Amino acid sequence: MPPKAMGKGKQAGASDISRRRTTRMRDGDDMTDIGDGTENDDWMHSKALVKPDDQLDLSEQQLKEEFTRILTANNPHAPQNIVRYSFKERQYKQISSVDQLAIHFALDGNMLHKDSDEARRQMAKLGMPDGEATGLSLISQAVQSEHAGSEGGEGAGAGAAEGEDQQKEESSSPVNEQTELEQEPILELGKDEGREDAATPAPAAAAGGKKLTNQFNYSERASQTYNNPYRERGTATEPPPRATFSGNVTQWEIFDAYNEDFEKQEKNKEKKVVPGRQAEEKTRKKLTITETQSDDVTRIQNAAQIVERMVNQNTYDDIAQDFKYWDDPSDEYRENEGTLLPLWRFTFEKAKKLAVTSLCWNPKYKDLFAVSFGSYDFMKQGNGMILFYSLKNPSFPEFIYETDSGLMCLDVHPEHPYLVVVGFYDGSVGVFNVERKEPVHRCTAKNGKHTDPVWQVRWQKDDLENNHNFYSISSDGRIVQWTIIKNELIYQDVIQLTLPEAPAEGPDGTKVSTVGCGTAFDFHRSNDYMFLVGTEEGKIHTCSKAYSSQFLDTNLAHNMAVYQVRWNPWHPNIYITCSADWSVKIWEVSDKTTVDTNSENTENVSTRKPLFHFDLNNSVGDVAWAPYSSTVFAAVTADGKVFVYDLNVNKYEPLCEQMVAVKKKTKLTHIEFNPVYPIIIVGDDRGNVTSLKLSPNLKKMPKEKKGQPAMDPAQREALEQAKLDKLLNMVRDPPADVSKAPAATEKK
Repeated sequence: MPPKAMGKGKQAGASDISRRRTTRMRDGDDMTDIGDGTENDDWMHSKALVKPDDQLDLSEQQLKEEFTRILTANNPHAPQNIVRYSFKERQYKQISSVDQLAIHFALDGNMLHKDSDEARRQMAKLGMPDGEATGLSLISQAVQSEHAGSEGGEGAGAGAAEGEDQQKEESSSPVNEQTELEQEPILELGKDEGREDAATPAPAAAAGGKKLTNQFNYSERASQTYNNPYRERGTATEPPPRATFSGNVTQWEIFDAYNEDFEKQEKNKEKKVVPGRQAEEKTRKKLTITETQSDDVTRIQNAAQIVERMVNQNTYDDIAQDFKYWDDPSDEYRENEGTLLPLWRFTFEKAKKLAVTSLCWNPKYKDLFAVSFGSYDFMKQGNGMILFYSLKNPSFPEFIYETDSGLMCLDVHPEHPYLVVVGFYDGSVGVFNVERKEPVHRCTAKNGKHTDPVWQVRWQKDDLENNHNFYSISSDGRIVQWTIIKNELIYQDVIQLTLPEAPAEGPDGTKVSTVGCGTAFDFHRSNDYMFLVGTEEGKIHTCSKAYSSQFLDTNLAHNMAVYQVRWNPWHPNIYITCSADWSVKIWEVSDKTTVDTNSENTENVSTRKPLFHFDLNNSVGDVAWAPYSSTVFAAVTADGKVFVYDLNVNKYEPLCEQMVAVKKKTKLTHIEFNPVYPIIIVGDDRGNVTSLKLSPNLKKMPKEKKGQPAMDPAQREALEQAKLDKLLNMVRDPPADVSKAPAATEKK
């Protein structure tokens, strides 16, 4: 083909391509025609001003007035008054930072690499072979290049035409020229078709006849952040001063230095250090360590204690409900019988091998009681323990105090419930303060310590100088009054228990006076000077604080050791005793006094009879009067049983005889009534304390008449005394004068 014709063909092809490009740009959605503005008048509409009817007529000055509005990134709908509870400051505090983010549109996308396994599985699912995939990639590359060329405008087309002219000039043979001329319009057409695909994602025809779709409109944009330059800061300090020292050391100088050091060590050894000060320093260090360690615990101690009680209340909810509300309904159908409902069982791991030696309720907190632990077996003596239990937390004791010797008794002060006096197996007595782990006061061999175990201690009213004082009784025959004066325990022997027999002769002919062994005592409720003493010989001595040489009265009550003696809380002349001879006896104080040294009086003493006598078929460890009735008492035996009597209902048989011990061969040692609630606590020789609730038949109280006011304490006491006197009149022996009076009238 001649060159002119070839030039004409190229011009015709170029004009055709430009015409198609113009139509494509007008039809495309996301492409904009760039021209001189003359062609736009054909399709642009003229703007017509539409004025609403209610529009305000503003003057030029008002129209020129500017209103400034500042756009911020804050969300106007975000709340500004959100508060959260601060556990550190224990109050609600407003949050300073509020989330201002507002999402208007979110679209999740997914792009797979063409060489990945997932992309190959998708292409295989669509039926696209690898060749089509490569064709798709080539088309996408062409689309990107054409998209880049379209941004260049007409300049890109001119550059392409120049490139084609260079190809023509480089061609050497006419055959190649003809073939290239024939292929040029086809290549140009292919490029234009590629541009159309880039502008609109229309499917393109592949070699295999299938249409490939452009699945992604992807444009990559990137931005580069500003990197802060590195800054180095350094400071130079002045070097420390240096000094050069040198010297020669000989053997004589080394020897002298060693001698000086040896002399200093010898002088330090010669200085004597007081051992008491060392102990004080050690205790101070321990206290400081424990204080620093316990600071974190003491902050939450009250809260943790309340939470612990709440958890235990939920755990033992059925027992708590029974304690508060349950009464045995079967008591309505039986008159002379009652039952004991087992409630909580108090145990402590370290006290399992010890025996309960004493029980005492706290006079201020009616749910708190103290327990002392020791051993009644003199061959197995070890440490002792004091535990304070509460009905609100039966799983663990409130206070724990360990002692180096076994405890045999304790008593809580009636007016100062934080003071507890204890008696030890080694013969000493001590006073504990609940706030301290060690005893505040404790006697030693220098200040009146007993030589045998202390079997009972009891607080008494303060003396005239308001000093606390208490009494103790021991197997060594001494009854001692202890007075706390400042920081010392002052002792005074009240009475010495002696036996009426003649002094025994020793191996060398010396006469040794035999001493009675005291086991229990109890002070009168109204007459402070009078008290009862029980001994191992089975005798009951009525003593007075004013007489230290003789007894007011002596009663041969039992054949074996007396374990407990207690005054009746309502009647001033009645007391009860229990002994190892299996018996419980109720006595009345006689008007006539007897002395053991008189043989005639001892005969009278031996023939005296109790008002009531009960045989429980086993050794009786403890007996206690009920605080709500003058005729109710309870006792525990060594075979694990609890007996409850009410003399007003039955004078011969117990209303309740119940086995309380869980294991066989468990001995019950002590029993105590709660002063407010209708429950009793029982201790055994395995370190367990069991609480029991009395059924309605065991806690009968005088009924108050309707419409009348409640009885005051004096009326209640008179009523209880009258009830007991009525029973005693039935069992008392008639006086001798009354029995002889009818005989005298008959003789006349």
